[in-house]
Formats: sequence, C-alpha cells, structure tokens
Amino acid sequence: MKIADWGRLNGEVVVFGGPYSNRQAVEALRARTCDAAHHICTGDVVAYCADPCGTLDVVRTLGARVIAGNCERQLASGAADCGCGFEDGTACDLLSANWFGYASAAIDAQARAWMADLPDWAVFTHAARRYVVVHGAATDVARFIWGSTVDAEFKNEINIIEEEVGPVDVVISGHSGIGFEKQVGSHHWINAGVIGMPPHDGRAQTEYVRLSEQGAVSFHRLDYDAPAAAAQMRAAGLPEGYAQALTSGWWPSEDVLPAALRRTHSLARG
Repeated sequence: MKIADWGRLNGEVVVFGGPYSNRQAVEALRARTCDAAHHICTGDVVAYCADPCGTLDVVRTLGARVIAGNCERQLASGAADCGCGFEDGTACDLLSANWFGYASAAIDAQARAWMADLPDWAVFTHAARRYVVVHGAATDVARFIWGSTVDAEFKNEINIIEEEVGPVDVVISGHSGIGFEKQVGSHHWINAGVIGMPPHDGRAQTEYVRLSEQGAVSFHRLDYDAPAAAAQMRAAGLPEGYAQALTSGWWPSEDVLPAALRRTHSLARG
C-alpha cells in the first residue's frame, strides 16, 4: 500500500475521475477549470476510449495529482485484463477485453513506469477538513460503491481507512462511473463521477466536482466534443457500444449497476 500525503491544499480544488482515454473530455476539463488551484484525479486515466497516450499527456500537463485506479495497476503490471472483476461472459467482461488490449498495446514503458509509481491512496487537508482519496474502496481498488450502498458498508470502508491513515472527515472515491455524495454519520463520502463516459442518464455530458476555497461541494456537467471522441473510437475498431454511449448517454451494459440505476428502472419512473 502506497499512501501519498499531499499536505494542505488552499484555494479551489477540482476532482475528477476516469478520463478513460477520452482526450477530448480531458482537454475540455482543462479549458473549463484552468482557474482552479488544484486538480485531483481518482484514477483510470486510460480505459475505454481511443487516445490513451494523448489523454495521459493532457492529464500530466494539467499537473493533476493522480492516484492509481485498477486500470493503472493492471497496465503497469502487464496484466491481461482491466481487473474490474466482471463475471466471465457478461457484457462488461466481453467488451473490456477489446479496449484493454488496445490500451495495453498503445502505451509505452515510460507510461507504465509512471502508472507503477502512482499512490494507491492519498491524504490532504483543505478548508480545515482532512480528506482521503481512494479509487474504488478500501477493501478493493475495483469495488463498486454506489449512492444506494447501505450505510453499514460505507462505515466498514471508513473504519478500514481510518485504521490505515488516522481520522478523516471526507472520503473521495471514483471507479463506479456515477457521481454521488453521502453523509455517513460524521463522515462525508464523495464520488466525483468520471469525465470519460456519461453517467448513464441519457445525456452526453460527463461530470466532475469542485471543492470551493471554503470546502463547499458542487457537481458540474462537462460538455465536450463527444461525436469526435466516438468517431475516433470507431476508427480504432473499439467496441461500438461504448462509442455509442459517448453520444447517447447510455452504457452498453447494465451488468454492474444496482436496479435503481438501470435504464429500465429510470424509464419506468418517467
């Protein structure tokens, strides 16, 4: 376990997850948030989309503080898959094999070394609160935590975190692809969502979080050139389902989603 201490961060902080090899999205984020004092990425810089090398370059040029996602850990080690733990034969499992192979072939040894050097977690203070940044959860880098996850599971994750890093006020996570914030007792849990893929709600915009200088949390939608990113995926021969998702706003599979977040449930609610 490698835990970075980023010290005290002053000013506005932008938190974003999952660039997912979507260079167009991260360039749009850079243009929109260049006024922020700090940028934090919750990992999975390289994943579904068509420009892993360009996306890495933009994230690093931005000066973002990055923790390792499961994709970084798997790519750095030369693994054969993304490490999400999808069940064999599910849509997510079959689709991930294609994009992971493409990403692994595209990145070089220098990029893998950068990924290998990333921290697993990071701690920092901001606006008199102590934060910890994890990718999925304390129990598993690739664990899917949702806003609907029961409080007992959040509390267990927080207990494990605090055993490792001491008391914290706020947990920031990523991985699941859908942002939320939740109060769990005296702790605040924030998932910033991802900028590389829409949050399965029928809109092409992706999402990220701003922490104001005073510590207020606000979620923001990100407009970017989604048709260009989708066209780049098609030209690279990547899965059509994810290319289509960039513009439709709907994921090609709901295998990993709890029932309340599935499209059929959303449509039934109107």
